[in-house]
Amino acid sequence: MAQAPTATKKPKTLTAHGHDRTDEYYWMNDREDPEVIDYLKAENAHQEAGMAHTNELQETLFAEIKGRIKEDDSSVPYVRRGYRYQTKYEVGEQYPRYLRTQVAEGATEEVMLDLNVLSEPHDFYNIGGMAVSDDNRYLAYGEDTLSRRIYTIHIKDLLTGQNLPDQIPNTTGGAVWSADGEYLFYSVKDETLRPYKIMRHKLGTAPQDDVVVYEEKDDTFRAFVYRSKSMKYIIIGSAQTLSNEYWLLRADEPLASLRCFQPRERDLEYSIAHIDDKFYVLTNKDARNFQLMVTPEHATEKENWETVIGHREDVLLEDVDLFRDYLVISERKEGLTQLRIRPFAGEEHYLEFQDPAYVAYSSTNPEFETEVLRFGYQSLTTPASTYDYNMRTRERTLLKQQPVLGEFSPEHYRSERAMATARDGVQVPISIVYHKDTPRDGSAPLLLYAYGSYGYSMDPSFSVARLSLLDRGFVYAIAHIRGGQEMGRSWYEDGKLLKKKNTFTDFIDCGEWLIANKFTSKEGLFAMGGSAGGLLMGAVVNMRPDLWAGVVAAVPFVDVVTTMLDDSIPLTTGEYDEWGNPNEKEYYDYILSYSPYDQVSAQDYPAMLVTTGLHDSQVQYWEPAKWVARLRERKTNDRPLYLHTNLETGHGGASGRFDRIKEIARDYSFLIDLAGKAG
Repeated sequence: MAQAPTATKKPKTLTAHGHDRTDEYYWMNDREDPEVIDYLKAENAHQEAGMAHTNELQETLFAEIKGRIKEDDSSVPYVRRGYRYQTKYEVGEQYPRYLRTQVAEGATEEVMLDLNVLSEPHDFYNIGGMAVSDDNRYLAYGEDTLSRRIYTIHIKDLLTGQNLPDQIPNTTGGAVWSADGEYLFYSVKDETLRPYKIMRHKLGTAPQDDVVVYEEKDDTFRAFVYRSKSMKYIIIGSAQTLSNEYWLLRADEPLASLRCFQPRERDLEYSIAHIDDKFYVLTNKDARNFQLMVTPEHATEKENWETVIGHREDVLLEDVDLFRDYLVISERKEGLTQLRIRPFAGEEHYLEFQDPAYVAYSSTNPEFETEVLRFGYQSLTTPASTYDYNMRTRERTLLKQQPVLGEFSPEHYRSERAMATARDGVQVPISIVYHKDTPRDGSAPLLLYAYGSYGYSMDPSFSVARLSLLDRGFVYAIAHIRGGQEMGRSWYEDGKLLKKKNTFTDFIDCGEWLIANKFTSKEGLFAMGGSAGGLLMGAVVNMRPDLWAGVVAAVPFVDVVTTMLDDSIPLTTGEYDEWGNPNEKEYYDYILSYSPYDQVSAQDYPAMLVTTGLHDSQVQYWEPAKWVARLRERKTNDRPLYLHTNLETGHGGASGRFDRIKEIARDYSFLIDLAGKAG
């Protein structure tokens, strides 16, 4: 095995609550330091050398996955204000083209943005927040060329094809037009990358002259702005984990004063949607699993809210989409998503789906005046599918299913949904998929994936890339552990703050269950997770290093105590209600007890591949870099430990669609090689 780099130790004492911690690698948190860059490059060289014997496999996987993708592909078009909008890829191109065509016979297709041209000077390229003015003339879009999620807003005149001189830096990328197309509203970031101000820009003026419309001074809240589906209102919101607040501004009165919808209250969460003379309010007011309420347009304080769909202990109300004659409610029951169609007059019903584990969602529905719902559906064995559903006649029309080239057939694969019993007796759902020829005798390798934080539910979606694992005899499983919201709001609450360890023990218990039920063996059990799921990986390898044959940890959040004590780091203050505030001793002690970096010990660890991006704005690169350095110093066996840092990207990895496949091929080759399934 290639000689691993040895990181220099520069001990720094960190003290809180009278407790000292020594951090030998604190010096790594300076991306401008040449010594840091040299160390990251040395780790990259070690990873590349150590995995050089998998290069042919990586190339095979890349060709396989790329070969399943229809390169000249396009999205299902949708219509808005007289134009049909669509995204297209051409053969060999990394990036899409964004197109529109007037809904008129003989109309010519217009290229709004060709990202292949725009991305040429850059190693990374991403756009966000595309918004067309009400008169269809101007396109505002955000551009990120660093992968730090700091966008510059550009404005393109779609009549002339030229960009205006207006360039607005340091934004979240999204922008909202006033009804007259003269003003643009957007959010800017502070030094911690927290969106904290909503600005108003007048077309044709200098950005430094833009006006502050709203400023969020509580550093645990993040400000944002959007346009109501009715187009009547510009809505400014501010949110943190346990509280929301919204302010209203009529889109046709962009210079008017804001009106508060309902002042923020601790533990009161709500979101709003406007139609006609009322607002629908999705809220946890007297409803842990949320309820749907309605209130008059000009009497929006909570005492005026009236229940439309009440609270249910066994159903989580997740979202609502408004139409002229219908409500479409997204619900989650027993871990599965449901779409509920509720006409304002008539009998309600649910859409029916057949797969044992699936995800269904309301898709792009910009228009009120329709009885047709556009929805998406996919499962572990069913490629992403787009449907139109007539809510009156109940006729379902498949518009497109993601093409999978080659010999793919859903019948070649089996999916299951099982319940594992956690150590405290709680039943944890697991979604499982495997090739029909894979033996169920414990001999198959299995990759267990999970996230388990922020109430984010990890749905059983389809993956073209994953087929390369399944076709090599891998079982793939998703553990729907506490910390997500699959089983309702309590599922989230029981996996955060001082109950966070439930997330980790659930994952371990799911792994044990899969072994006991002969989906795999201890020698064949692998794990993968990213970001907060990378924290999960760090925790479970400390707690049960013997259980995993190999682990992939992507952009892992592993230095939890130090990060949560540093309010200059992006995302810290807004996360206190997720992890706890370690400035309080009770939380400090609890977080310290599971923080992966702090809990690395002298023991045997599984083979591990850790990935990060130098410009990551969510989890700073130095967390995985320090973690790997400490693991390498303290672990007592010689199983592979690799760190790969993408020096050009951030949290989401590569931006081009083929470059992303290369990253997947690298990760999969690591697992396949360990499993001895390289054929």
